[in-house]
Amino acid sequence: MNFAYSLALSGRMRKPLGVKVKGTILAHALRKAGLREYLPSRMTVHALADAAEAMLVYAWLQDLCTLEETVKIIGENEDPVKGLAQLLVTLKKRITFS
Repeated sequence: MNFAYSLALSGRMRKPLGVKVKGTILAHALRKAGLREYLPSRMTVHALADAAEAMLVYAWLQDLCTLEETVKIIGENEDPVKGLAQLLVTLKKRITFS
């Protein structure tokens, strides 16, 4: 996730950056994407961020999303929460939840 996030920001800023996405940003994006309802009620921000990352890794491993598409979706929005939420919404449409 950090690699894709850094690539997206580097592309938008037109210079190489080595940044990590904060857990709070991932947790907010997860909520904004409407995915909080699929998780247990009592979770820390760190656990929510881990869930968002796990969803992305699952999508990559199942060939539901590519690194290039991930970077493009994140990079299309100046607000990191909105960009990551859009990515999670895209993945939500492709992943079957039970």
